[in-house]
Amino acid sequence: MKTAEKKSISDIISIKNIPKVELHRHLDCSWRYSTLTELAQEYQWTSKEKFKQIESDFLVTEPMNDLTSVLKKFTKAQKILSHPGILQRLTYEVLEDAYNDGIRLIELRYSLNFIQEVSQLSFEKIHFQILDGINQAQKKFPIATGLISILQRGQSAENLKKVLDFTLQNKNTFIAIDLADSEEKFNTADYIPFFDKAHDQGMPITIHCGETPDSKAANRVKEAVEKLHAKRIGHGIQTITNREIIEFIKLKNIHLEVCPLSNVLTKAFMNLPSHPFNELYQNGVSLSINSDDPGIFNTNLSDDYSFLVREFNYTKNDFHKINELALKHSFLPLDIKQQVSNQF
Repeated sequence: MKTAEKKSISDIISIKNIPKVELHRHLDCSWRYSTLTELAQEYQWTSKEKFKQIESDFLVTEPMNDLTSVLKKFTKAQKILSHPGILQRLTYEVLEDAYNDGIRLIELRYSLNFIQEVSQLSFEKIHFQILDGINQAQKKFPIATGLISILQRGQSAENLKKVLDFTLQNKNTFIAIDLADSEEKFNTADYIPFFDKAHDQGMPITIHCGETPDSKAANRVKEAVEKLHAKRIGHGIQTITNREIIEFIKLKNIHLEVCPLSNVLTKAFMNLPSHPFNELYQNGVSLSINSDDPGIFNTNLSDDYSFLVREFNYTKNDFHKINELALKHSFLPLDIKQQVSNQF
């Protein structure tokens, strides 16, 4: 990694122009700051003079105590999703901003339960409003897009079954299924029946785990692969603490969806220089760069790229290799991935 090459892409415009693949972004926690402030004023969540209250209530711009503290912010942010027509607008704006940030393929994940709790919409209306937003955006912005359905840890078996059944009934518009929320509070075994069913019906699987800094985090990654049929892991950064698990995921060709800035803001790692992205990359782990919840963090994917340039001297060549890994492990159809590959 040459210092001269680092300087050539340190300019934010150059970083934005790098063709990117993003595999891990929560649609229901992605919004423009301008849209957030507009809705906050329209619904009197705050006054024009209280923009700092918006940041306090809805955003995470400094490291929190832990992931649980961040998840509480998500609950406050849910009210944004109660606005009539917001799902089409949110989806359109996410794809427009992603395209302008250099992203050429994006996988967006969302929780039907999370949105339904505040919108009171049926699963069908939620999903088809999001699809409408995608269709409208793709008329103007040629960005390959896939949707991943999230099952939430802590939901009742009845709710999980409803989400799973809807997802499998709409396999033509969902590309994969995920398990998210506090990994350390729930047992992997509780979710085996749901992911066995998804796997049996040919649905690709990614699992949020290996994110929180506890002694069992790395082992949960292995459990997700062996018991829940995961082909990708959301985060997975705590594998750095266990050499055997690192070798295991390399052997199984498991891809880690890494979200550097998110990991620091949730205190998965204490600061940016201590983040294990580079160590995992240098050890041959398949990984990608992702923004996670840019609406909550008030970031974009280029901010994560800038971090890697600043801390580890990453170059355009590094980013090209990482995006090739991301493209290879995308759950979108091969023909779409080939079209995206031609843009690199």
